[in-house]
Amino acid sequence: MNLLHSNDRPGQYPPSWYAATATPPDPFPPLKGETRADVCVIGAGFTGLSAALHLAQKGLDVVLLEAQRVGFGASGRNGGQLGTGQRQDQIALEKMVGKDHARRLWDLGQDSKALVKSLVAEHGIDCHLKPGIAHLGFSKSEMDEEHRYADHLAKHYDYEIETLDRDAGHALCPSPAYHGGTLDMDAGHLHPLAYAFGLATACAAAGVRIFERAEVHHIAEGRPATVKTDAGRVTADHVILAGNGYLGGLNRKVAARVMPINNFVAATAPLGEDAAKVLTRDVAVADTKFVVNYFRLSHDTRLLFGGGETYGYRFPADIAALVRKPMVKIFPHLADIPIDYAWGGTLAITMKRLPYLARVAPNILSASGYSGHGVGMATLSGKLLAEAVAGEAAGFETMAKIPTTPFPGGAAFRSPLLVLAMSWYAMRDRLGV
Repeated sequence: MNLLHSNDRPGQYPPSWYAATATPPDPFPPLKGETRADVCVIGAGFTGLSAALHLAQKGLDVVLLEAQRVGFGASGRNGGQLGTGQRQDQIALEKMVGKDHARRLWDLGQDSKALVKSLVAEHGIDCHLKPGIAHLGFSKSEMDEEHRYADHLAKHYDYEIETLDRDAGHALCPSPAYHGGTLDMDAGHLHPLAYAFGLATACAAAGVRIFERAEVHHIAEGRPATVKTDAGRVTADHVILAGNGYLGGLNRKVAARVMPINNFVAATAPLGEDAAKVLTRDVAVADTKFVVNYFRLSHDTRLLFGGGETYGYRFPADIAALVRKPMVKIFPHLADIPIDYAWGGTLAITMKRLPYLARVAPNILSASGYSGHGVGMATLSGKLLAEAVAGEAAGFETMAKIPTTPFPGGAAFRSPLLVLAMSWYAMRDRLGV
């Protein structure tokens, strides 16, 4: 199944609140005929846009190919949360890779937030970037675990986040479902599609040649490599794979380790003054379920709520109904609120829920598998890819040294494994295990 075409209309953004409230740059042309570049970047999401921008700023000639439109994939559809650290917490990372490597990964996680903030400021990107993410649990034990992690970060990483007991958690998020947690004000949230559009505009201004509706069908490895689309080809000294969940079968090594999954978001009608019944501060929230619920208020006081699971790659016929179910468990008083927008998108995960950065050929680099932590890490990974192309590979190598595990059976069995895993973890969530 080609996920570039399975759930969306060709060349059109999904009917999301993001697409309704962000102004895209003028369409970029498709690729026709042959062209030469120093670097060909495949995929114009956060990874590809960041890589292209940083390469161009280093003086390299860059072609950026996008099968649909810039920001079309997960980069323009996600929850917009700019999280701290890596997707795995530092305690788990210390056990996995040792304290020294875990510290370097922490520093890169911090760099990812700083990079997004600096790009927004430097390029004047109007994407409603705001501080604050709360992590909330459903029980005292989950709250206590969040507090223990906050203590660990303070003691070992000199990083302070606020602990919320049950009363403080309820004062922030008046949901009967939550027991307390933490509040990280150095993390943040933004309008992800507007951010992607801003990066695309910055790329074009820096001299990147962007081509939309330029789906890549084949990469002929070599020095130089040749990247082929329906109507053209790019000969390049270096190639960057930045398709994430939409990369398909362009590279078997990546496909064996990175699995696409779908996620869904809904935007309610504006809540007005009732927004305070959802959040009393303009921060984002993610909870402790494996099939995580995440939400925040939009700048026009809608609740943007992500959640719900499905067991295939086709989007459900009624996405609003799918998302309403977990939303109402968190906010019962919103049972009858109109949902004005509901959409899905395809992200990508890895076995260890950590990004997969790799040199898949001597002059072909790849970054993907952000596992729901891509706003910051995809942006940073793009910069790391650009630095590696330029011979400054320290950050890239730190990420590439994360132990990677192929999915059992490789790409052929990822989909049935997804069904089994999602069914198991959804059951655990329902049972509160």
